[in-house]
Amino acid sequence: MFATLKDVEIAAKADIIPSQTHINFATERQGQLTKPQASLGKLETIAIWLAGWQKTQTPRLNKVDTLIFAGNHGVTKHGVSLFPAEVTAQMVGNFETGGAAINQLCKLNGANLKVMALDLDRPTADFTRAAAMNELEFLTAINVGANAIAADADMITLGEMGIGNTTSASAITLALFGGSATDWTGSGTGLADEAIGKKAEIIQQSVAFHADYKHQPLEVLRRLGGRELAAIFGATLAARAKNIPVLLDGFICCAAVAPLFKLNENALSIALAGHQSQEQAHVKLLSALNLEPLLNLNMRLGEGSGAAVALGIVQAAIHTHNGMATFAEASVANKN
Repeated sequence: MFATLKDVEIAAKADIIPSQTHINFATERQGQLTKPQASLGKLETIAIWLAGWQKTQTPRLNKVDTLIFAGNHGVTKHGVSLFPAEVTAQMVGNFETGGAAINQLCKLNGANLKVMALDLDRPTADFTRAAAMNELEFLTAINVGANAIAADADMITLGEMGIGNTTSASAITLALFGGSATDWTGSGTGLADEAIGKKAEIIQQSVAFHADYKHQPLEVLRRLGGRELAAIFGATLAARAKNIPVLLDGFICCAAVAPLFKLNENALSIALAGHQSQEQAHVKLLSALNLEPLLNLNMRLGEGSGAAVALGIVQAAIHTHNGMATFAEASVANKN
C-alpha cells in the first residue's frame, strides 16, 4: 500500500475530517430522544462521533474487526521482561486456538478476531546499539497493518502481543514527549522496583543513542519500535484513509500511534481510547495525545483486551441512539 516512507508521511499529514452534516443530524436526533438533554453523557457523544466518521444518521457496528499484531524484540536480551521471547509465539498459538482473554471478549461483542504474527523467528535489532528495523523492514510492517483494514469494516479495535514491547513503547514516548525514562517506564509483565530501574536505564540510554532523530516521528518508530507497533501505526493510518473509526487499547497501542499524532495532531480524531491501562505511563500518554479513556479497570494485559471491553460501551451508544423513540414517536411530552 505504501511504497516509500514519504508516502507514509503524506498519508499521515492528509487532512481527513468527519462529516459535519451527519454530526448535526445525530446531534439533532439526540435532542429528540425520550430523555433529558445530555442525560446519557458520553454515550451520546460516542454515537455522534461515529455518525460523523461513518457518514450516516444511524451509525452501525455490524462488522467490527479486532486486529492483534505480534512481534519480537531484540532488546529483551537485556532482561527487560519477566518472560522469555518465545512466549510471544506461544501466546499467538493460544489466540489461534481460542484460549486467550481476547478470544472471549471478541465472542462476547461479536467482533472478528484477526491475529497477525510478524517474523517472530526474527526479532528486531537491539535498539540500544542500532535501529530496531531497517527501512524495508519498517515499511513492510506498516503495510501489514495497512493491508489488514477491510474496506467494509464499521470499526476496528487494535491490540498487540510482544514480549519486551513495553520497553519499546516507553522509549518511543520518551523520545517524542521528553522528560526522564522513569516518567515513562512501568512494570510491564510485573517487574519489581529494582528491575524497573534497570529497564529505565536501558530506555534512557537507547533514546540518547538515537537522539539525533527525536524530532522525526517516523524515525523514532523505526528505531525504537517493533514490527507489531509499526503495524498498529499502519492500520490506524489506513483506517483513517477509509473513514473507519478506531478503538485503541492500552499503553503500547497508544505509543504506536503517538508518532502519527506528532506528524498530525488531528490524525487521532478518528480514534477512541478504550481504557486507561494500569501501566503507569499510560495516563501521561493519554493526556499528551488528547485522548480520554472510556474505561479504567486497572487492566494491563494487552492483546487488545481493554479495547474489546470498551467495545461494549460503544455498542451501548449505538443501540440507544438508533433504538430509542423520539418524544413525538412515543407521545411523551417534551420540555417546554
